[in-house]
Amino acid sequence: MACSEKGGLLRAPDLYMQKLIVGPSSKGAVDLDAPVKDNLRNIARRLNRDIEDLVVIVLERPRHQRLISEIREAGARIKLISDGDLSAGISAAVAGSGIHAVMGTGGAPEGVLTAAAMKCLNGQILARFVLKEQLEDIEDRNRIAEDAVERMKQMGISDPRRTYDTDDLAPGKKIIFAATGVTDGTILRGVRFFGTGIRTSSIIMATERTKRVRFIDTVHIEGGPDTVVRF
Repeated sequence: MACSEKGGLLRAPDLYMQKLIVGPSSKGAVDLDAPVKDNLRNIARRLNRDIEDLVVIVLERPRHQRLISEIREAGARIKLISDGDLSAGISAAVAGSGIHAVMGTGGAPEGVLTAAAMKCLNGQILARFVLKEQLEDIEDRNRIAEDAVERMKQMGISDPRRTYDTDDLAPGKKIIFAATGVTDGTILRGVRFFGTGIRTSSIIMATERTKRVRFIDTVHIEGGPDTVVRF
């Protein structure tokens, strides 16, 4: 969930969006239109690493076959995920996660949520809406309605081919972001059930004057007075 003052978050239709997400060290060093190898080279240079030391998260989808090939040809390692490119984006902006970038196409509303998180973590997301004719996978193309461009205009998006930066997707000055893991990820653990309760892992952050990022481990007790809480 992301919250902001009025107008602080882009109203994004439920469409696909091409995304490139990096952490603070690589901010300003990438370009959505640049070849994959060039972006990886620039990220590696900023991190004082070799491309072979980079790990890139990509959603495991048929539409990403070419992208995966290009990343591998460049020499970087890939971590394929079945879902959750939002939490993946957060991982790219947190030092020590072992993730250096997120590339590929995912949901546009999730792109706005990621931008809100990047504002709090000083990372960067570059994104662009994906139109039907740009998709190679027939199944993906069928999911985009014929009136997509018209719906975008109704939501105030006049240029469907515009490239958005972090501040375009989340221009708000006062942003609060919160997320709880459902399945295990790099940063957040998924929901864990035990005999008398549930354990959750969450992150809460805000663009306050004194920025705070809180990792919260919570045990929700559902048993009686003799309940045992496990570490």
